[in-house]
Amino acid sequence: MEDSDFQRIAAFRRILGLEREQGFEDRVVIGGLDRFLDQWSAQLSSIIGPPPNYSSMPREERRRWVADVLDRLPAPEPQRAEPRKAEPRKKEFRRASPPPPPLKIDDDVSKVPGVTNSNRPRLQDLGLETVRDLLSHLPIRYNDFSDIRQIADLEFGKNQTVLGTVSEISQSSFGSKRSSAHAVLSDSTGGVRVTWFNQGYLANTFRPGMKLFVSGKVAEFRDNLLFQNPEYEIMGKQGDLVHTGRLVPVYSLVEGLYQRTLRSIIGHIILNRALDACLQQLEEYLPEDVLHRNGLLGIESAFSQIHYPDSFGAKEAARQRLAFDELLLFQMAVLRRRQAWQELGSGIALDVGLPEVDAFVDSLPFSFTDAQKRATDEILSDIQTVRPMNRLLEGDVGSGKTVVAMVAMLAAVLNGYQAAILAPTEILAEQHFLTITRLLRGEGSKDGSQYIANIQLGEREVTVGLLLGSLSKRVKDDTRLMLAAGQINIVIGTHALIQESVDIPKLALAVVDELHRFGVMQRLALRGKGTRPHVLVMSATPIPRSLALTVYGELDVSIIDEMPAGRPQIITRYERPERRRVVYEFVRSQVEEGRQAFMVVPFIEESEIKVGGPIRDEGGQYRMTEGEQERRTKFVRGAVNEYERLSKDVFPELRLGLLHGLMSLREKEEVMDKFQGGAIDILVSTPVVEVGIDVPNATVMVIDCADRFGLAQLHQFRGRVGRGRHESYCILLADEPGESALERLKLIENFRDGFKLADKDLELRGPGDYLGTRQSGALDMKAAKLTDQETAKRSRSEGEKILHIDPALVKEEHRKLAKRMAEYEETVTAEMS
Repeated sequence: MEDSDFQRIAAFRRILGLEREQGFEDRVVIGGLDRFLDQWSAQLSSIIGPPPNYSSMPREERRRWVADVLDRLPAPEPQRAEPRKAEPRKKEFRRASPPPPPLKIDDDVSKVPGVTNSNRPRLQDLGLETVRDLLSHLPIRYNDFSDIRQIADLEFGKNQTVLGTVSEISQSSFGSKRSSAHAVLSDSTGGVRVTWFNQGYLANTFRPGMKLFVSGKVAEFRDNLLFQNPEYEIMGKQGDLVHTGRLVPVYSLVEGLYQRTLRSIIGHIILNRALDACLQQLEEYLPEDVLHRNGLLGIESAFSQIHYPDSFGAKEAARQRLAFDELLLFQMAVLRRRQAWQELGSGIALDVGLPEVDAFVDSLPFSFTDAQKRATDEILSDIQTVRPMNRLLEGDVGSGKTVVAMVAMLAAVLNGYQAAILAPTEILAEQHFLTITRLLRGEGSKDGSQYIANIQLGEREVTVGLLLGSLSKRVKDDTRLMLAAGQINIVIGTHALIQESVDIPKLALAVVDELHRFGVMQRLALRGKGTRPHVLVMSATPIPRSLALTVYGELDVSIIDEMPAGRPQIITRYERPERRRVVYEFVRSQVEEGRQAFMVVPFIEESEIKVGGPIRDEGGQYRMTEGEQERRTKFVRGAVNEYERLSKDVFPELRLGLLHGLMSLREKEEVMDKFQGGAIDILVSTPVVEVGIDVPNATVMVIDCADRFGLAQLHQFRGRVGRGRHESYCILLADEPGESALERLKLIENFRDGFKLADKDLELRGPGDYLGTRQSGALDMKAAKLTDQETAKRSRSEGEKILHIDPALVKEEHRKLAKRMAEYEETVTAEMS
């Protein structure tokens, strides 16, 4: 029997074993087992006979057929040792070396074969300290090298694997330190050339007559087949293939650590028959009924198949099991935290039926949308009970979240209590201060301090304060004293607000903006002010309700999924640099029609950034690409210089204003007052206009160096226009956008709806960056995807069932789960600190 036949039968045996373990669900192979049988019927027919229609078999018939075939499959081929020359007898007696002790799951990585003094520090850089850590370092993707062919059957441009005999091996050099290895592989059907660039040392690794697996895409060179830099594996060095001939894992790396190295180290644990007892040390902590009800693999099979899967179906089954675990642990931790919070005691019940609240809403220059009314009713319903509110308010850019939160804050103040807003940046805190004071006072007056506003609201005076870390010690001390004395009714601040020295004794409502920018411990610190205040967290990152429950499961959810009536569509377009003058003329035409425009640039001062240089290839190796041999300088525009250039050279006849983060709050307010009043035609600004700016007459947003911004930020900028009745435009300028930046610009051009754009953002950035799950209290989810909605629902349902019947997890069937939960919650607490 040919070696490739043994490989095929071994894979078939593993597939049938997994099929039996999964209860004959026919989910192991993508497309079903019939697809595999059709593909390999010629090679397997002598053993199994004509392939059956497995998908149409009843479960019991499948069970009998699988058992029968497994009995008839040939035994695995014994590992063949390389022939060795007899060694001369030694006169002295030599004691045989004792076998190494068995590898344990919590052993240091240094005990794993392949770990050396040089690569151990790099493993530690990845957080891989123990064998368990190695198993938990999941592949980020896989190279499909499972298509094993004879050389005559190779096709150009496809990933394929061949097993051939080395018939020629040579080395060539270029330059003083570079060399490449060249080989010819042959089998009974022909030969194929193989070249490994910059890996000349392989010419000394391979020798004629050696059997070698190579995997990769086949190229054409002078009418001959050619593998270039393929993965390789010497037959006979170990029982199972690690780098070729299968689905091959690809892992995240650090500089100096290579795919083959890490793959071999993990392969020793998973595939080496002497070491795979480590997998048996993984404790199965899910109750049997949970595993059965959800059709989940056992923990041992899951980790084995996630690293070295027998098929795409087996890989997905393994990922589903590990994803279920991650989501279940997170959901149970969230549910327990929510339960503990509710059991701590009563909060403050607020009277929400106050005429001043209705008068405030009636005084607004716009009407609430149905979605705003619904969200407001849900929040007011919460805060009028002694059960502390814990609610998420999310909505798209410009949907009106701040004014909804303002209604709840006003209710707290009019009940004689205090309210606070925690913002992630000083710029955002300042914008909230300006927006809230304008909403409250209308045409009222403010006292002389730029950080304290005294506003007359009917017969009641409301004091709004701003607390920032950058303020002078005297100002911060004065603000803290006023807060402690109850003289500030609404305070807006950054992290300075949650310092121990800040006392807000009558805090009844805490609002957290951009919640994914804060850790859970930071949110808890604000919640610890006052006497169990109500908590409202806001997010402009639109996600579906079910997804919000998955990630922020301790929160009730209100969604503003409706934009104010009459908002025009915003036409968005990416313009190439050669059309910059055309863009300027369009801005001029809009101003001549009585409209206004924003022009946003990334920085205050113009700067030069370095781009280019070495990048990683698909295998994680560093390489230099054509055009990137040297790092090059790229010019990025700054607001100050752009303001001067545009004022003198482009729009000398128009009125331009400048806004940036280093200006004082009073200067910013003066500029914004002029812009809102129509005294400025074009506002040149840094990203400080990202939030909190409402100028209905502004119809053009020009974003210069748009490739420097992310999707969410571009969408926020665009939301500054389109707030009046006139058609509005968002124009994206970028001189040399890279491939990923160009993809972002095309997405923002094609998608106006923030929820759809958020889905695309999630695909581009991944869940950790997108939602800041690490910051929200969840560990990095390695197997779970935020698109795993069905798995998330099932895990939450199972968590609720378990905690309902056994809140303390003291029953025998939950003993191992309780241990795993304790480990998880301890780690989460450390992550949040």
